[in-house]
Amino acid sequence: MNSRKPFRVVILASTNGTDFGAMLAEKRDGKLKNVEFVGLIANKDCGAVERAKSAGVPTFVLNGKAENFHAELLEVVRKLEPDLICMVGYMKFLRKDFCAEFENKILNIHPSLLPKFAGKMDGSVHADVLAAGEKESGMTIHLATAEVDAGAIICQKEVKIWDDETVESLREKIQNLEKKWYPEVIRWFRDGKIYF
Repeated sequence: MNSRKPFRVVILASTNGTDFGAMLAEKRDGKLKNVEFVGLIANKDCGAVERAKSAGVPTFVLNGKAENFHAELLEVVRKLEPDLICMVGYMKFLRKDFCAEFENKILNIHPSLLPKFAGKMDGSVHADVLAAGEKESGMTIHLATAEVDAGAIICQKEVKIWDDETVESLREKIQNLEKKWYPEVIRWFRDGKIYF
């Protein structure tokens, strides 16, 4: 019998939460044992919020435009006492005080092979990759810091780019990688395979 206390994961989201959906599916299928999603925090109403509600995960929708947003975010996350914070399509920058308090506990996923194409988001990344004539792209899971897309790389996986590749087809290929590897990286942290 496993009596270890659950590994507490908080999700930060702003969009559809595709990667969060993959995490929930792995949890449902028994592949994310001893992991508890203790809260999803969004800076606006979005698809990820609906996913969380459907799965019974506590949700917090904060006004991302409010003056006190960052203070409120910090307060909510503190109360949730996370072992790990996972950003999934989270379209806000984290402040230095937040990153300092949860140092080495915040993950972000980026749809390129960092450091290439850092600082951009989703569709614009894929468009830039194709415009640059790259032969491969991929995804990077890295520690989030106050400097955008600059934290230590934890996991990086590649896909080949075909001659007839489109933004949509490249996005789909990379999202498939993300859905496979983000839950795996959570397991690495849960099992103490990643430590600082």
